[in-house]
Amino acid sequence: MSRFYVLSGCSGGGKSTLLAELARRGHPTFPEPGREIVREEMAAGGSGLPWEDLGRFLWLTLERALAYRAEAEGRPGPVFFDRASLDALAAMRREGIAVPEALTAQAAGLPYAEPVFLAPPWPELFAPDAELRHSLDAALAEYADLERAWPAEGYRTLLLPRTGPAARADFVEAAILG
Repeated sequence: MSRFYVLSGCSGGGKSTLLAELARRGHPTFPEPGREIVREEMAAGGSGLPWEDLGRFLWLTLERALAYRAEAEGRPGPVFFDRASLDALAAMRREGIAVPEALTAQAAGLPYAEPVFLAPPWPELFAPDAELRHSLDAALAEYADLERAWPAEGYRTLLLPRTGPAARADFVEAAILG
């Protein structure tokens, strides 16, 4: 059984804040690949930004998510991820970017645990910034896609409550630890 848990769902839904709380409690965590790619590309003057070259950005995000999942093998469990390879694959499909079957198979060969935790849309939290430049409408469309994508790949999802970080972390721990 996998011990690798994903926080997925709506942009601006509090995933990163929840991940920080889980890390504070001593759980190994991996940050959102997309935010890291944006920071790195902006610092390097690269084009792999979602508002410049979405295809390149998604490929870089997918590569990072796969690398994080492989790296997690050496960590004690449970391990938490802010997004995962399926998030990137779903975005690629949504945007009409061809994904080689070998890459899809590689992602499938690195399974995650159930449930996958979905952060619902939370408009009061949604706040575009230098790294998150898309609209709430785009975030809602992304969420609807992910809400379908995870179950379509055979994963059971669990909706995160709209509560503060500590209560959310309690919810997650109770769901996986009993």
